[in-house]
Amino acid sequence: MLRFLTAGESHGPSLTVIVEGLPAGLPVTEEEIGDELARRRLGYGRGPRMRFERDVLRLSGGIRHGRTLGSPVAIEVLNSEWPKWELEMSAAPGSPSEKLTTPRPGHADLVGMQKYAFDDARDVLERASARETAARVVAGALAKALLRRIGVDVVSHVVRIGAVAAPDGARPGSEDLARVDASEVRCFDPATAESMVLEIKAAAKDGDSLGGIVEVIAYGVPVGLGSYVHWDRKLDGLLAGALMSIQAVKAVEIGDGMAQAAQRGSQAHDAIARDEHSARVGGFVRRSDHAGGLEGGMTSGAPLIAKVAMKPLATLNRPVLETVNVATGESAVSFKERTDVTAVPALGVVAEAMMALVIANEAVRKFGGDSLEEFERNHASYVANLGSVASAARPA
Repeated sequence: MLRFLTAGESHGPSLTVIVEGLPAGLPVTEEEIGDELARRRLGYGRGPRMRFERDVLRLSGGIRHGRTLGSPVAIEVLNSEWPKWELEMSAAPGSPSEKLTTPRPGHADLVGMQKYAFDDARDVLERASARETAARVVAGALAKALLRRIGVDVVSHVVRIGAVAAPDGARPGSEDLARVDASEVRCFDPATAESMVLEIKAAAKDGDSLGGIVEVIAYGVPVGLGSYVHWDRKLDGLLAGALMSIQAVKAVEIGDGMAQAAQRGSQAHDAIARDEHSARVGGFVRRSDHAGGLEGGMTSGAPLIAKVAMKPLATLNRPVLETVNVATGESAVSFKERTDVTAVPALGVVAEAMMALVIANEAVRKFGGDSLEEFERNHASYVANLGSVASAARPA
């Protein structure tokens, strides 16, 4: 199995990610991982820190001469701002210069303080911060590299920011990722992108924040990843859980899930047809993809599609949210930590990483292999034999 673990705080010396389960021989370069991290910084409405903080990587385990060794891969994302925070965030015994005692509504601050008996919200917010997603993007870059070896590409685009939504049906292909990234808001529809920028400018003028929705799509996913046998092996459940784990995400939709609830079965389901030329999916294709590439907890071979909804960010620039000073018990206003107007464009990149990690884990489970060569060979053999179902279905 492929699994990963992240560690580190937002203003700590680094974020660390350990990825276990990658086969030996997978080509990995610092430049490729850095490119993915740079994509996470994209998007109109990000704060000024995006202009001066740089992601510096240290590949510290599991990679030699540009290839994985089959052992756990350890990568650090160093914090260039660490000298400014070294005293405040020191691991040595001591005390902070000040305690944050006015927790922000909508953030992990208050519940985290209650859960762990902290009297300083910084003990919570440093780990709860979305900065942690940088480590996830690193892990996702490794998963994407593995998936590309079996023809899988994962892309995303923004379909809503605030009240502005893209028209239905405008969906990028795997070859359109550069075009999406070139958009200020990572929206595939240029006219909608312009309206989204205006929406962000209006919220920024008011000192407010915006949420939105991204759509993440995986193309070329093999048939049969996941399982119908056990509840905790169903891929739609695994995918929804992974996407819901992203900071500030409040909803996940697979395919046309919400719309299907109001439809009749004759409208909602994807008709199956024979196609002799579709060897990758065993000669069977779907006429549509309302199911988002998942049937019975397994991938169908159609594009895997999920929409991910993010709430507005909890830290605001101007309007103050009512809270309580936990030290005095008196009414107060929440403190302001550094913030963006919106992080929806970046959400797409993080969602890509989480989807890639879920698919890669199931691919490793399905195809196995200690080396990349063995993994690829097992995948090729599986795909070649998918057609046996179609052959058995033909009349003699």
